[in-house]
Amino acid sequence: MPIQFKSSERHTLGVEIELGIIDKDSLELVPRAQAILDKVPENWQESVKPEFMQGYLEFNTGVCNTVDDVRRDLQEKLEWGYGLADESNTTFLWSGTHPFSRWDEQQLTPDDRYQWLMDTMQFVARRLVCFGLHVHVGVNSGDKAIQMCDRMMRHLPVMLALSANSPCWSGRDTGLASYRSKIMESLPTAGLPETMRNWSEYNWLVDHLQSTDFIHSSREIWWDVRPVARFGTVEVRIMDTPRSMRQLLGLVAMVQCVVAGISAEIDRGAYLTDCHPMIARQNKWHAVRYGLDATLVDPDTMLAASARQMARRTLDLCRPVADHLGCATELGYCEEILQSGNGAQSQRQLFHQHEDPRDVVRGLLEATGQPWLGDAGVACRS
Repeated sequence: MPIQFKSSERHTLGVEIELGIIDKDSLELVPRAQAILDKVPENWQESVKPEFMQGYLEFNTGVCNTVDDVRRDLQEKLEWGYGLADESNTTFLWSGTHPFSRWDEQQLTPDDRYQWLMDTMQFVARRLVCFGLHVHVGVNSGDKAIQMCDRMMRHLPVMLALSANSPCWSGRDTGLASYRSKIMESLPTAGLPETMRNWSEYNWLVDHLQSTDFIHSSREIWWDVRPVARFGTVEVRIMDTPRSMRQLLGLVAMVQCVVAGISAEIDRGAYLTDCHPMIARQNKWHAVRYGLDATLVDPDTMLAASARQMARRTLDLCRPVADHLGCATELGYCEEILQSGNGAQSQRQLFHQHEDPRDVVRGLLEATGQPWLGDAGVACRS
């Protein structure tokens, strides 16, 4: 039976943020997700969800119209979550990886689907102790969602460079700005999306993968950007969990603006030059390795440009769209990341300054602070 795409007539938003659960004393990941999940209010059952391992969980928004709606939604849930975590001497880590907790000591969440993934993928799945930011933006057709995945490839490395926040793994500096990205790429259906012509081809691909028992559902296609039929959205999944609410809102604004801008050009019938898949892969690799210090290839000119230059060009394209969507203020938070650095730069500086990964965690907690306070909270400074 073909997958039916649920059309979204507006560029609505849905945001998912994965957060590690850490003990306040040891600063290690602890398997206490279920203690929080057991107390989730009935009306939030779809908004606070388990993840693959018991040492992290996911906070989701409902359907939001604006980035400010995202802020209000998440802040309410985070205030509740932080209060409940505090009762068991735990708190949440805003990072793409935990700087020193061992991946091979984490406990799998009891769930048939998760057990199947573990049995199928073995140590590839065992290493999935990493945390990301996923942003859904509504689009009005499946064909457009497929076109969007293709057109978004040129923008994904910039989004990754801005969000990169996972340089440390098992107590070591990996040398990468986003080690989480390489963990995710080890999955057989992850990484940059496949180039497809239309929604029918996507349907064929999913049907083939299911019928040959490669996947159980389209949920197991973990591309960096993918269509989500049941929500009527394009979901951007390439980003690390950033280090603060302020950075999160900036990234959400950028994603919404890029999707809305491309959508308008598709509607006008404008020809959009594609980014060659090899260029997209190389740009992503440089963003993984160097973050905001990366050199990328501009897909339009095919000339080298710094990640910061590319990010500012993207912001320039986004500003007229942001004015229309009402997220110009939040889009400006991306400029703050360019000025003060992303989470990876901050983590690496702390790691080499103190030579103790626990100090990296302490620095992350200080940078994040109390994210439900919004601009009123000192912790939301980037």
